[in-house]
Amino acid sequence: MVDSETFSDGKRSSYRENTIRLWTRLGIWGYTEAFSMSVSARNRMLLSIFAIASLSVFQGVLLAADRTIEFPEVLAGAAKVDITDYELGPVHGPLHARALCIKKEETTVIILSLDVVAIGEIGYVPNDFLGNLRARLHREFDISPDSVIVNASHCHGKPVADIEERAFQAVQLAVKNLRPVRVGVGVGVENRISENRRLKLKDGSEVDVRHAYALPPDSDVVAVGPIDPQIGVVKFETLDGQTLAVVYNFACHPIQGVPGARNTADISGFASQTIEDNLGPEVVSLFVQGCGGDINPVYYKDVDHPRDAELLGNQLALSTLQAIRSISCRPQAELRIIRENIVLPRADFTERIYALELERDRLVSALHGTSLNLKTFVPLVIKYQLSDQYPAYYAHHYMHESEQKQDQLRALDAENRQNLKLYVQNILTMEKLTRVQTNLALLRQHQQQYVESGNRNIEVEVLGLRLGESCWITFPGELTVPIGLKLKAESPNRLTFIAGYTNGYIYYCPTAEQLRNIGNAQEDSDCILAPSWQPIFERQALQMLEQLN
Repeated sequence: MVDSETFSDGKRSSYRENTIRLWTRLGIWGYTEAFSMSVSARNRMLLSIFAIASLSVFQGVLLAADRTIEFPEVLAGAAKVDITDYELGPVHGPLHARALCIKKEETTVIILSLDVVAIGEIGYVPNDFLGNLRARLHREFDISPDSVIVNASHCHGKPVADIEERAFQAVQLAVKNLRPVRVGVGVGVENRISENRRLKLKDGSEVDVRHAYALPPDSDVVAVGPIDPQIGVVKFETLDGQTLAVVYNFACHPIQGVPGARNTADISGFASQTIEDNLGPEVVSLFVQGCGGDINPVYYKDVDHPRDAELLGNQLALSTLQAIRSISCRPQAELRIIRENIVLPRADFTERIYALELERDRLVSALHGTSLNLKTFVPLVIKYQLSDQYPAYYAHHYMHESEQKQDQLRALDAENRQNLKLYVQNILTMEKLTRVQTNLALLRQHQQQYVESGNRNIEVEVLGLRLGESCWITFPGELTVPIGLKLKAESPNRLTFIAGYTNGYIYYCPTAEQLRNIGNAQEDSDCILAPSWQPIFERQALQMLEQLN
């Protein structure tokens, strides 16, 4: 098969001349041999020669057509800049701003991946960061503000105070490093490092797995939610086949931490570094957070081993590298970006706050007095777990009392068991009370914001990106995984990737169903949206995906 990309003008001319010479010789030979054959054999041979000649002519036509078709060149440049605040203490896994500039004809797109918790509103990135950065990029490079995508990994690391300047430097370097590239898209799978943190209970409610409060008893848990194991990957390579940059999309809170509670870019930071170490020192690997609002690292509340995000990051990196190495890149790639502003309804939590306050008061009144304290409870519970029949003393004395018609030990056991039961009930009640108090504080915070805003709605930015064969949708909130799975399933493009935590921050954005659970989990309490927000966003996102496809 002829490689049209490396078929020069000289080689094309030589190919045509050799083809003509070959068929001249074949024709003379066929003419001579044909008259020495039977009629049927002669016809079969001439038919075969005609078929082969037709294929050769067809290939020549394709080569000529290939010569006349010119695909617009795709350019890309990438860079990374350290944004770690080293003055705040020890570091294990530095934070970075990773930038990618993609250009095709008049369209330029910037993708900026930051190892920060959010783009404004919470954390260390100021609220005017995005506007200032976009304005400066437009002023200095004539890049449209609508073509700038800034994604927060959502790690809880601490960046430098001048993060805006560092982020600009990363983009500046990427713009200056533009070169012709080929683009390829693929997917990988990683299902070992994440789990859904929402637990479905027997009473129909849901609670989440957080360090802020205790988990419910195992006997109350009946199911867990889904994860999205897909890794969406876009690969950029130079014309000589060297990898230039990788963009990979995955859904998981990068909040596992490292031993000693050091400053860290966490799971996604370790993953990006490992990918870069494997592909070469000039490669930049940009992590783009997906719909990770309700997705935790596995063993998030493990108390038997030190927290270590590096192991999970390495696993994510290896799965991503497998996908990268299976991707074939092409010189022609689509590059389009569209923007829509959508208006979403804000939630009024007045009634829910009142209901939670009643629940809090009910829990307080459910606490009962008991003679035990922690010092007496712990040894008692151990004794009564070790021996249910003879917990207070050795078996022979129980038998002795029975022979003497006495029941002192049996009476003591009954009293201790009652106190143990009350103490455990108090513990469980206090754990529920802690959860209610924590989430009630979040609801009050957002209710105050709602009142102070004087607005029943909030306007947010949604970008749609066509990048090679892939389609992307961005959103500024912490989308939960059912939303991402639904959009991927209903998208007209099988290579659809969703990027939450992008171009702003509006807290958690759970499904309408999850919002029926307000007060029991962080996702539905640390939220400013009414349940009807979900179909509005999904309808707009699917329309944009249709447009991009």
